[in-house]
Amino acid sequence: MSEDLLLPVSMNHTLRCTVCSRVLNTAVTIACGHSFCSECILKLWERGRRNECPCSCPECSYTFPSRPQLITDTTLAEQVRDWGSAGDGKRQRQRQQHESRGKSPQKQPESGRKSPQKQPESGRKSPQKRAFRDAASGDARCHIGCVGEERRRKEEELRNIQETNKEILQKQKRKCGNLKNVLTQIEEEAGQVADYCEGVLVGVMASIQKHYLSVRELIGVQEKAVADQVSNSVQTLEEKIKEMEKRDAELERLALSDSDTHFLQEWPELQRLCEVDRVQVRSELSEDPLLPFEFTKRAVQEVGVRLEEFCKKEFASVTESGDSEVEQELTGDTEEDVTVQRCGSSDSPRGMTSSLVPTTRAEFLQYACDLTFDPTTAHEDLVVSVGDKEVKWRSTDSRKSLPTFRHPQRFTCRRQLLCREALQAEHCYYEIEVEGNKVEIALAYKGMYRKSNTPRSAFGANKHSWSLDRSSSYSVSHNRNSVELTKCPQHQRIGVYLKFKEGTVSFYEVSDSMIYLYKTEANFTEPLYPGFWLDDKCCIRICDLSQDI
Repeated sequence: MSEDLLLPVSMNHTLRCTVCSRVLNTAVTIACGHSFCSECILKLWERGRRNECPCSCPECSYTFPSRPQLITDTTLAEQVRDWGSAGDGKRQRQRQQHESRGKSPQKQPESGRKSPQKQPESGRKSPQKRAFRDAASGDARCHIGCVGEERRRKEEELRNIQETNKEILQKQKRKCGNLKNVLTQIEEEAGQVADYCEGVLVGVMASIQKHYLSVRELIGVQEKAVADQVSNSVQTLEEKIKEMEKRDAELERLALSDSDTHFLQEWPELQRLCEVDRVQVRSELSEDPLLPFEFTKRAVQEVGVRLEEFCKKEFASVTESGDSEVEQELTGDTEEDVTVQRCGSSDSPRGMTSSLVPTTRAEFLQYACDLTFDPTTAHEDLVVSVGDKEVKWRSTDSRKSLPTFRHPQRFTCRRQLLCREALQAEHCYYEIEVEGNKVEIALAYKGMYRKSNTPRSAFGANKHSWSLDRSSSYSVSHNRNSVELTKCPQHQRIGVYLKFKEGTVSFYEVSDSMIYLYKTEANFTEPLYPGFWLDDKCCIRICDLSQDI
């Protein structure tokens, strides 16, 4: 009888190889969880490979797409070793007991029985079988303790797996939450970038429109010059025609003259005058008055072609660079928590350094300037209060009780006022809060005319002022030229960033981030004073930025 038959019934399935039906020798476990002798399973799969059969589990028949990795099962190896040690000890004790019983005095054998000394060697197997059965029962009791120990080991492994799963679950929940935040930020970022690009491109279109107006003005000048030239030529030709008609009449009279002497005296002079008339007529007809228009047309056509090529090339590069950055960021994600990588704030394109253009509110605040309203410039419908930091519209009834004195610097016909402080530093930044439906935020020269209701005194309607108009939408105005923005007001705070030497004024909506609205360019020749216009029931406050720095 082989040793595998000595296994307790409760352990037959655990320590027996289902391929060779023996005690596991070098126990290995495959992916489905069943254990076999290492040599047995390898030989089985090798025979299957020669027969072009896939690798499968002999116990559960699970088929693997490729040969799975064999994992040494140290737990089963220890159980087999413990069982073997216990079995050897018990078999040794039983063998000693059997030998001691063989040496003890024995009774006279009954008739017909053989003496134990004469019994063949093979006759000792029956007592050995009983010893093995006794050892097997002892192994069963030992197995109970081994099972308990194995249970404790497996429970420890289970707890470790539970802890690992909890950590993975928490990490996945954090990642999911971060991705949801990213979705929200993507929507906000897309809207802000769209607004920024709109402002930039609207500014470009405004610049093109300005150049277009200059071309129209040039064409008008050309038209007037050529028209005057042609008109003068027409007038000259009409005079020449009259002279030629007169000359023709004189020639006719000379031809009808009966006096030979008179004919010969008058003919040389008439002949000379006729030659001069022919030369002048040829010189007038040799000029083409339409050439200036042709030159202008060709020049503008060339500009249009170059602009079209430039836009195709540059916008293609913008699209390609944006796609490559998105692909790089998406493929560069790791298993760690997902965060939004941002280059600058939402109001500036990627790659623009903060040393050139501020990108966050903190960077703008380093150029903050302290402003106050100048009550001496305020229209009588406006009242300045709160330390000259707030201006409101006031009704006609409340204005009746006020003194009628008007300061010479006051705006007399429009609800406007200026600040005391002049701005001409390299960088200037300030913020205001708006209440009401319609206001204007402006910058103006001090000498702007203030005594009429004409465009001379209106912010943005003359060459001395620049204005951001805020109502149901935004528009930017200067010298009667206005650019309509599609951006609708969403926040009450407006930021104004002036670069005096560079000649730019940028407008922003201020919230958690800087939302770009528009940038206007000009050649400032004088210090600029912040100015404001208010509609009915409106209020404007100058923000104290010293607390935010």
